[in-house]
Amino acid sequence: MPEVDLSRSGARDTSRTLRGYLAEPSTPGPWPGVVLVHEAFGLVPTMRRHADRLAEMGYATLAVDLYSDGGARRCLVATTRAFASGKGRAFADIDAARRWLIEREITNGKVGVIGFCLGGGFAILVAGHGDFDAAAVNYGVIPKGLDDAVVGSCPVVASYGSEDRVVRRGAERLEAALARADVDHDVTVYAGAGHSFLNEEEDGPRILRPITRVAGIGPDPDAAGQAWERIGAFFDKHLR
Repeated sequence: MPEVDLSRSGARDTSRTLRGYLAEPSTPGPWPGVVLVHEAFGLVPTMRRHADRLAEMGYATLAVDLYSDGGARRCLVATTRAFASGKGRAFADIDAARRWLIEREITNGKVGVIGFCLGGGFAILVAGHGDFDAAAVNYGVIPKGLDDAVVGSCPVVASYGSEDRVVRRGAERLEAALARADVDHDVTVYAGAGHSFLNEEEDGPRILRPITRVAGIGPDPDAAGQAWERIGAFFDKHLR
């Protein structure tokens, strides 16, 4: 079943009704695992399609819903505060998804994390906890204390757009910090691409879409195709 109940995982301090979306490859398992951390709008259909794409690439992908206990309106502020502080329920939720993949024995024992926008910022932070084997950061928000956050990080592949007005100098700052920490990394900036360029369609409330277009937020199929190829190659190297 694609919908997964993670509330009975036994993990502490998670969302009470923690849920996720599981996408499994069609080939025989076990497979490498990936935890997907959604963008600020939540576990919307676009994020589920990203999970499906990863499954087609051969990864058992569990997209964890950080807004399980009330949706974006009730949970966004708390989730953003957790990101800013580097601690809180969102981190427990992400780890519960990782543990679920391993404990169900559908994976080969290796699990990566992929995040988009706010989720990309979380991917940077959890990559340094030592429990993931690789991380894919897509236009991820840069956390405070970046140098400390990436010490001991797993390998990181990161993708940003040159026209991203939401995360300015994100690629430059992340690559410099990863280099200083001697972390295996691949950070690429796509010329002409903006924020959320991996999405196949515009996301978020329709009333906000004129604003997001002005801000340069939206799909870029050419850049997205190239980024997915890099992510696939990087995950193949570190998770298989």
